[in-house]
Amino acid sequence: MFASLSDEETIRQLLPSQPNQCFEALYSRYVKKVYQRCLSMTKDAEQAEDFTQDIFLKVFNKLDAFQERSSFSTWLYSISYNYCADQLRLSKRLPTTTWEESGIGHNTPDEDETQLQEETLQVVQQAMTTLSVEERTFLRLKYEDGMSIEELALLYNLKPSAVKMRLKRSREKVKKLCVQQCLS
Repeated sequence: MFASLSDEETIRQLLPSQPNQCFEALYSRYVKKVYQRCLSMTKDAEQAEDFTQDIFLKVFNKLDAFQERSSFSTWLYSISYNYCADQLRLSKRLPTTTWEESGIGHNTPDEDETQLQEETLQVVQQAMTTLSVEERTFLRLKYEDGMSIEELALLYNLKPSAVKMRLKRSREKVKKLCVQQCLS
């Protein structure tokens, strides 16, 4: 019965009177996709499972805050991405080593290149945070999830040319912000 309802209809109809059935329906529709998103970011099956459960707990607790400004799936994927990114950032900060253990000051050319890539990634990530949620989600769906222009057009009910223009504008914003960061 619930399978025939859209995500938004499921939330509107079931959340007020049957919150468990609402959550169960949405969970069964998206658990595999959220897990795949987490796995692609963590490269660790166990961690991806933990993150997936944490994300759904977070979504369940915030489901009444969903305002249908975007589709439920876009909202969920945005939460998933942000949660994983935050957890991965946090885990990088936690391990500590002494300077001698980490070999600071004794970088090989490969280590210098890796450090440059990490710094570049940080600049891009910082620039991404200045974009709107929709702009970030568009870029992530296209370049991280590998969605085609046509798939994005269907998901957002837009023409392919509109999707291309939004992606282009978002890329240009990121590029401009990265250049500003590097110059400052």
